Amino acid sequence: MKQLIECVPNFSEGSDMAVIKQITDSIETVDGVKLLNVDPGKATNRTVVTFVGTPDAVIEAAFLAIKKASELIDMSKHTGEHPRMGATDVCPLVPIANIEMDEVVKYAHKLGERVGRELGIPGYFYENAAKTQIRKNLAVVRKGEYEALKSKLVDPEWKPDFGPNEFVKAVNSGATAISARDFLIAYNVNLNTTSTRRANAIAYDIREKGRIKREGEKLSGAIVKDAQGATIWTPGALKHVKAIGWFIEEYGVTQVTMNLTNIKETPFHLAFDETAKAAAARGVRVTGSELIGLVPKNAMLDAGKYFLRQQERSTGVHDSELIKIAIKSMGLDELSPFNPQERIIEYMLEDGEDKKLIDLSLTGFADETASESPAPGGGSISAYVGSLGISLATMVANLSAHKRGWDDRWEEFSDWAEKGQALKDELLFLVDEDTNSFNKIMEAMRLPKGSDAEKEMRKQAMDAATKYAILTPFRVMETSLASMEMIQVMAEIGNPNSVTDAGVGALCARTAVISAYLNVKINCKDFDDTIFVTDILAKAESVMAKAIAKEEAILKITLDKI
Repeated sequence: MKQLIECVPNFSEGSDMAVIKQITDSIETVDGVKLLNVDPGKATNRTVVTFVGTPDAVIEAAFLAIKKASELIDMSKHTGEHPRMGATDVCPLVPIANIEMDEVVKYAHKLGERVGRELGIPGYFYENAAKTQIRKNLAVVRKGEYEALKSKLVDPEWKPDFGPNEFVKAVNSGATAISARDFLIAYNVNLNTTSTRRANAIAYDIREKGRIKREGEKLSGAIVKDAQGATIWTPGALKHVKAIGWFIEEYGVTQVTMNLTNIKETPFHLAFDETAKAAAARGVRVTGSELIGLVPKNAMLDAGKYFLRQQERSTGVHDSELIKIAIKSMGLDELSPFNPQERIIEYMLEDGEDKKLIDLSLTGFADETASESPAPGGGSISAYVGSLGISLATMVANLSAHKRGWDDRWEEFSDWAEKGQALKDELLFLVDEDTNSFNKIMEAMRLPKGSDAEKEMRKQAMDAATKYAILTPFRVMETSLASMEMIQVMAEIGNPNSVTDAGVGALCARTAVISAYLNVKINCKDFDDTIFVTDILAKAESVMAKAIAKEEAILKITLDKI
């Protein structure tokens, strides 16, 4: 499987779009990378760029971008709110798919060594790429920023990890910090105050590092030290959070700006809520928030579920609804529009040319089915009918979760609705996958068969494609049968006003099972692996018999209730 890494370089230019465009153009010259996001900030005078691709391609694109930035950005004239020390200030590499962190570290080192050798730009490795413990923390590496480089680069303690230890090329380019790190979210929470002092106080309340401990309760109290004379710090509320307060002239607001370095343990919806609590305790209100760059889809879905649970509402709703709840709950669109298609990494990675059946309108799907094309066929239709069946049961669960007088049962039905959404998503995936399995057979049939070796390779490809074309509708059968368990529960205990919806769902699920069985059987007809065929047909017939019996039971419940 293809290895993918993400690169999120930060360039010290946030206003001149012509400069930014030249940098991003250099990235897009490299085959195998996709530019996902460009996020300039005027007040910070900094642009965060996100691109993804295969490791070697990403390293090449990152090198070209660092080179171009060093040609266009003069750090001796740079000012901005954000800490910085170079034209390309930081260049982190992030594992995305099929690659481990230790491999990404090697690529980070490869990039840094090339930047130092070919461009003469000094720099440091930080986080997982750091070669010494003291350099793991970016804030420590960047201390003193660009203005400190002249003395820092010649200090033996701060000799660069790559590039010359002299302030020659660095006069204009500054220094660059390169890392390998886990996915990081840069996140700002907006406050209804213009006081950076208040914003910093809130940041100290929530960040992991916390604040310096002082005697008494006043900030003017003496600093408390330990027996060795080291300053003692009082930790903040959240782990894996780095935060400070600042004022953004562009928006006229003060923010708590933070980096979330482990979003599994400290998700950004929790950071939002804790900031709101800390702000309220100081008489300040949170008015919204701002995501910098891209965010994983699951982070948005988890946020949506978190806020729905606070309302005691069902979380078993469509992804788009969860994302909408997350955006509105955290005010992610307060300062600028938040378009999920442009801000969620999985959506940005989707290939717009790879059109899916499930993205068609109902009319479009029917028209495509009725066309002279052999696909979509019965297998895809089976999966789609099954998705409608479980969708009806999921609707019953959501209606039951919101039924007046059933307030104490919302979690019970919410859990069912989440299960229904998962089954629906699986069946919708199988709509396109059944057509894909047919296409694999057609591709195998087109393989050359001139020599004995080519004939053997073609047969192997045909066998693999045919087997997959059998297993895909069988998967539809199993998933549709599993959906009938939930459909029956909704008929039994769900909102009685919707019992007929559960009944119709059962009819759809039974149809999906039997029609998918027909596809399993016909695809087995010419397959010469008799052991496999005998086994899969026996399993399919068992699933079909269970579905027929289950439908009868659900219809009896439905008819008895009406």
